[in-house]
Amino acid sequence: MSPPVPSDLGYVPPDGGWGWAVVFGASISVGFAYTFPKAFTIYFKELQAVYNISYSQIAWITSIMCATTYGGGPISSILVNRYGSRPVVMFGGLLCGIGMVSAAFCTSILQLYICVGFITGFGLALNLQPSVIIIGKYFLKRRPIANGLAMAGSPVMLCTLAPLNQFLFDNFGWRGSFLILGAILLNCCVAGALFRPIGAATASGKTLAIEEGKAALKEEVTKDAMEMSNAMNIPTETKTEEEEGRDCCEKINQYLDFSLFKHRGFLIYLIGNVLMFLGFFAPIVFLAPYAKHIGIDEYSSAFLLSILAIVDMIARPTTGIIANSKWVRPRIQYFFSFSIAFNGTCHLLCPLASGYTGLVVYSIFFGLAFGMVCAMLFETLMDLVGAARFTSAVGLVTIAECCTILLGPPIGGTLIDTFGDYKYMFIKCGAVMVLAGTFLFIMNYYNYRILDKEEKERKAKEEDPKSVRTENEVRNNWNKETTQDGPELEPLREEQEGLKKEVNGTNEV
Repeated sequence: MSPPVPSDLGYVPPDGGWGWAVVFGASISVGFAYTFPKAFTIYFKELQAVYNISYSQIAWITSIMCATTYGGGPISSILVNRYGSRPVVMFGGLLCGIGMVSAAFCTSILQLYICVGFITGFGLALNLQPSVIIIGKYFLKRRPIANGLAMAGSPVMLCTLAPLNQFLFDNFGWRGSFLILGAILLNCCVAGALFRPIGAATASGKTLAIEEGKAALKEEVTKDAMEMSNAMNIPTETKTEEEEGRDCCEKINQYLDFSLFKHRGFLIYLIGNVLMFLGFFAPIVFLAPYAKHIGIDEYSSAFLLSILAIVDMIARPTTGIIANSKWVRPRIQYFFSFSIAFNGTCHLLCPLASGYTGLVVYSIFFGLAFGMVCAMLFETLMDLVGAARFTSAVGLVTIAECCTILLGPPIGGTLIDTFGDYKYMFIKCGAVMVLAGTFLFIMNYYNYRILDKEEKERKAKEEDPKSVRTENEVRNNWNKETTQDGPELEPLREEQEGLKKEVNGTNEV
């Protein structure tokens, strides 16, 4: 694959300036979106006792929350395309606060599924995607570093929220804690206020004139064709229906570009990530409960998440710097594949850890691997499809990933309930992630080979004068055929040519 995709946004991203304030706001929004489902596991033991439910039932809370966060991706992308990132993130923060405050008054596990899982989860969805999207609008050359710094907000939040949740629970109970957490999540609205719009206001008058000229040309030609067909008594109902259907598809594609499913690199990324998320979140969800299960006290169990978060905090920006280097960035897909396989290897070795010391070592390596994957999760997608199509790409990817995100923790909980041991859950997650990393590595190697071959063929075609002459002959033949259509279309053709000249004249201004 070629080095980073050049800017296809119609303007040059500033690569700094107010963009660093945007990165700070994105780190807050992304931090809450990724961290809150993990930090919420502190309340699992108490909620199990209150509602008398199993591991798999309690795991559905975080599963629904994560699945809604990812499943809401297309809706979030559509809203961002329509209204911009700032109002979407602020509305999402408001939803998060409402969901957690409502959860404080729940009297059944089903109500928690709705308030925490769906309402809060959807609010986090409106925080995650817009935050990642707007970074691609402010950065190009420094984009991997900016993504790494924004993603570093997740471990910072986890390092803070894990012990904070334990403190809140000990002093205020789970209901009082949920009220306070609802107020804390309202800070997403403040983060969203930093997302100053960019792009549309900086578009040049020349570009706008070109678009207006094209629209006027299309409208005039369509109008003349309709008048001529009516004069010749040709029925136009079928043609009008086809045009309406085409317009409907074009409107949908303005918000979600479904042509991405023809993109080879996008499909490889999508399949690998859907498989990866089957084992991505479950180990974090069950890390603290596992420590309590083997007799470790509550604060030490919560501190394991803090250790993971500290290492993760260092790993993400460091990975961003490495990924931005001239040696790694042209082949960043390989680096991403290695990170996923390394993550799975850590889970496979976790059952060998005995006692608190072993779990501390596991948390350190897990934090490193987790930070590497998260730092490149969206950067690799943007590298494949470009910044202009990234909004649609992230929406389509997240809706596909939500299924495995939803099933991952409950499957792990079912394994724990069935065998009475956590090691089978870790082995399952590790095997799935090693498989996903291997798949991405092999398929990206294949994709690189095909892209290099296509690039060589394109260059050879440009250098071959025969191919250029053949294209000119085809164009001349097509022009001859159009001139034989009959005198009745000559006025329309002349009018169309005149409008084209006007548009071309606008282009040259």
